[in-house]
Amino acid sequence: MGKIFVEGVGEVQEYVDVCDYAVGLSRMIGGPILPSERPGHALIEQWNPVGLVGIITAFNFPVAVYGWNSAIAMICGNACIWIIAKVLEDNKVPGAICSLACGGAEIGTAMARDERMDLLSFTGSTKVGKQVALMVQERFGRSLLELGGNNAIIVFEDADLNLVIPSTLFAAVGTAGQRCTTARRLFLHESIHDEVVAKLAKAYAQVRIGDPWDSDTLYGPLHTKEAVKMYLDAVEQAKQQGGSVVCGGKVISRPGNYVEPTIVTGLPHNAPIVHTETFAPILYVLKFKAEEEVFTWNNEVKQGLSSSIFTKDLGRIFRWLGPKGSDCGIVNVNIPTSGAEIGGAFGGEKHTGGGRESGSDSWKLYMRRSTCTINYSKDLPLAQGIKFQ
Repeated sequence: MGKIFVEGVGEVQEYVDVCDYAVGLSRMIGGPILPSERPGHALIEQWNPVGLVGIITAFNFPVAVYGWNSAIAMICGNACIWIIAKVLEDNKVPGAICSLACGGAEIGTAMARDERMDLLSFTGSTKVGKQVALMVQERFGRSLLELGGNNAIIVFEDADLNLVIPSTLFAAVGTAGQRCTTARRLFLHESIHDEVVAKLAKAYAQVRIGDPWDSDTLYGPLHTKEAVKMYLDAVEQAKQQGGSVVCGGKVISRPGNYVEPTIVTGLPHNAPIVHTETFAPILYVLKFKAEEEVFTWNNEVKQGLSSSIFTKDLGRIFRWLGPKGSDCGIVNVNIPTSGAEIGGAFGGEKHTGGGRESGSDSWKLYMRRSTCTINYSKDLPLAQGIKFQ
């Protein structure tokens, strides 16, 4: 898909790391023993694997995203549809518990509709994710959705610009804008807007574009010609809606699906194109005046995946983390929107689907819970104090 070599290597390492995490987690899964309202009784919550887990992974992170799902799912005792048979067999585990099915939408549709699929995990666009969710729900199956993101970075007047510039560049241009956590909106306080745009444009001009197999390359191609068309359409819509292209905006004349990393200024926060997730390296730079309005603008898009603020104000940081702050599943401070912590639950709210892949207590999504009451007495006290004489 055009990912640069160093990112590909890093993705494989991320899979290794999450497998290590999952192995450690397997030693800590347990159900609580709870107090019973009936004397001589014990109440236990038992966790068991859901059964067969289907994983429809994304083109941009096929190894890492699969790893997040499969590693946790398998240590919970599930079988998965994907493939790491050799590794499993080397460790005396049947390779068949993890198998691969190749194909397009027809394979995904079959998985979504198959009642033998106890849980279906889907990573991809909101449009396709909605179709998957409806098909799975129609048969009362379970789904785990990690969908689109229209992510924002907010920069206040007290921010350290030495952090802001490289963070924004990495978040907006990394993987050629083809991450679900890519920064697509940059909100700048009006007092620093022009300075940041100038520094960012200078940084964009230094991005090393080239063959993704070259270790010096920082920016590769888009994955399809259709993606190039979406990029050009979005740039044109931005111009029509009042935006100005500061840099980029064109296809690069060389073999492959290369486009220029692009910065657009002058659009209102609620412009239709700003509210559209285009899976391409286009960054919309927007002005704001006050904290309250920019927090509202961060939350007004339909997706709720990742968000970041840059500030030194401790009070503002905790307001950002609180109920009136970001409504995203990933809420960062002084770091970019992209990237993920192995131990933190990854996913978002609203049209991002609400699912959480890997990290924290996400293992519960791959399990079914049963409540067990054990009577260890010789009496039979009934719930709610009911008595049969």
